[in-house]
Amino acid sequence: MNNSNHTGETPPNHGGGNGPIIPKSPNEALRPERVPEPPRRSRNARSQLVIFLNFVMTMVVVVSVVAVAGFYYMISTFQKDGPLEVDTNFMVRAGNGIAEIANNLERNGIVSDARVFRYVSATYLRDGRTLKAGEYQIPAGASMKEVMELLESGKSILYSIVFPEGLTVRQMMLRLAEDPVLEGDLPAEIPPEGSLRPDTYKFSRGADRADIIQQMRTAQQRLIDQVWEQRDPDLPIETKEEFVTLASIVEKETGQPEERARVASVFLNRLKKGMRLQSDPTIIYGLFGGDGKPADRPIYRSDIEKETPYNTYVINGLPPTPIANPGRAALEAVANPLRTQDLYFVADGTGGHAFAPTLDEHNANVRRWRRLEAERAASPEAELSDGQPGGAEAERPSN
Repeated sequence: MNNSNHTGETPPNHGGGNGPIIPKSPNEALRPERVPEPPRRSRNARSQLVIFLNFVMTMVVVVSVVAVAGFYYMISTFQKDGPLEVDTNFMVRAGNGIAEIANNLERNGIVSDARVFRYVSATYLRDGRTLKAGEYQIPAGASMKEVMELLESGKSILYSIVFPEGLTVRQMMLRLAEDPVLEGDLPAEIPPEGSLRPDTYKFSRGADRADIIQQMRTAQQRLIDQVWEQRDPDLPIETKEEFVTLASIVEKETGQPEERARVASVFLNRLKKGMRLQSDPTIIYGLFGGDGKPADRPIYRSDIEKETPYNTYVINGLPPTPIANPGRAALEAVANPLRTQDLYFVADGTGGHAFAPTLDEHNANVRRWRRLEAERAASPEAELSDGQPGGAEAERPSN
């Protein structure tokens, strides 16, 4: 009889398999079993390429997030109200680039960040769109977007300079020289008399005086050509130069628009008859030229006989050049005058003139005018004002 176990039970085995089963105490049964270690990463998984790609992907994500945040910041800054507290003027000079403009805007407190204005504006300004030179009025609180749109529009502040009809070229040059908004020198040689168009000219701050002069010359030549083409074919005038010269005399003789065509008819009738024009403004131009009569210098009857190339009491026909710059109305009056028999006119004391076809009628008008003058001034040597005939000379027939 052997000592083997006859109960038929298999002893406990702790290691599994076919070994005997070893019984566990309660504490051992509750203790967690050791988990086997995970397998080691392969050499390929730890390669430099994989690490680099992971880094790149991480940076792409980071940069994208930063870019989106930066774009949002720039757009919101570009569109929000600006720091300007009161309306102000801002100058964009010709040739300024967007970087220089942006820096100047920030320096003047108009935008908060020059870089934001510069880079965001560049995304808008495509297909040849630019910021235009000029002086602009920037409203208080204007956003960068509003500032950019204003500078792109070219709607700058416009100034104006006025040249009335009848000014000489020298008088126009003086006005140009004295204008504080214009820049640049006057030409060394001034334009010919009668070649500048009287008008109101608008310009931006910093405009060049030479450009304004060229604009005036071009406008006057275009006007002269246009009116000359529509002239009466029976005019006793052969050239445009003569046409402008007579128009300048008409311009200086009367400031009454309704009289110009009739004054022109008087001078044209005289030219047809070979009579001297006897125009007082030609006396003044012959004495003082384009500078004009000094305010404290009267014109005396003795001046009528002074020989100058312009004095139409002395010379026959027209002066050698215009005596002023005529406007459209005077040019049109000469090109298409009234058809009258008038040969004389004299001031009527009311700002206009009395016209007459005969010397007798004219002398009666002159005597009437003298009585009015005598009531106004007792001076024995009365001053002749522009546009009035020369006293006693008006009473004798023209040569």
